[in-house]
Amino acid sequence: MDKENKNVFKDMMLVSDNGYCMPFELKDDEGLEVMLDYGKQTHPSTGVEFQHDGMDFVCKEKDLYALADGLIIGAGSEEVHGNYIVAKYGKYEVTYGHLSEAYTPYGTTVTPGQVIAKSGDFLHLGVHFNGRSINPMEFLTIIWQDIQQLAAMGIKALPTDGIEGAENVKTKYDKDQDEIMMMMLRWLPSYLNELQEGQYQPSHRIETMLRDTFAKAAEKEYFYERMPSIANPLGMTARALPLIEKIQNIIIGDFLNFMALRHGRYVSTWSDDEKKNFLVSQEDKRTA
Repeated sequence: MDKENKNVFKDMMLVSDNGYCMPFELKDDEGLEVMLDYGKQTHPSTGVEFQHDGMDFVCKEKDLYALADGLIIGAGSEEVHGNYIVAKYGKYEVTYGHLSEAYTPYGTTVTPGQVIAKSGDFLHLGVHFNGRSINPMEFLTIIWQDIQQLAAMGIKALPTDGIEGAENVKTKYDKDQDEIMMMMLRWLPSYLNELQEGQYQPSHRIETMLRDTFAKAAEKEYFYERMPSIANPLGMTARALPLIEKIQNIIIGDFLNFMALRHGRYVSTWSDDEKKNFLVSQEDKRTA
């Protein structure tokens, strides 16, 4: 990602003191299916070409969640979107359309993970940023990036009073950041579920690296240098940025290892040699 695009991406980040949530939940065997994409589309019923300012997802009778701290600024019924609500999250306005039920009337303050509606036969999701229509997948990718980064640190909310400079931490995977974020949007729930259930186990080497990293961080007294808070439960300061960088490299690397082993998928820019070297670097070094 070039410098200009990085600045745009950073400007579009969403601050939410209570964390983030995806709009609906997928079961382990469900994929994220799109019925009608964003942009110029052909209407499935009339065959007429039109500009679709949103995405329609296969999402029948599912609970729909608030994505972040926000406010319901619209609710009603119309021919195009059927029953709908509009939630404002920072500079974003998100329309949830074709609802079977709406639980949050106009003026309701919402928090991430709160059930605000139920979808009908499908879900229309429209997103505007600063009044301009954008591809909802761009917004969902930003939300999911926040979720996975904070989860890796054990943090449930964006550190608005957290670690200065944490947003500028670099990893060795930054050049493929956009593609990895899209992979995480689809597969991170499966990765976390298999970790929790013990169906996927990181190599002994990965576990050792994490233990060693935290042990060295404790030796250097990175933790509790300031009063802990919900946004920064370990009380870290900018001095702990090397720790954050190492942990993110380890977590992202293990996720990519999961993708290779479970799904045979790699970052598209990698050569065959890079793929082989990556798998070797992730191998379990334990001896029998």
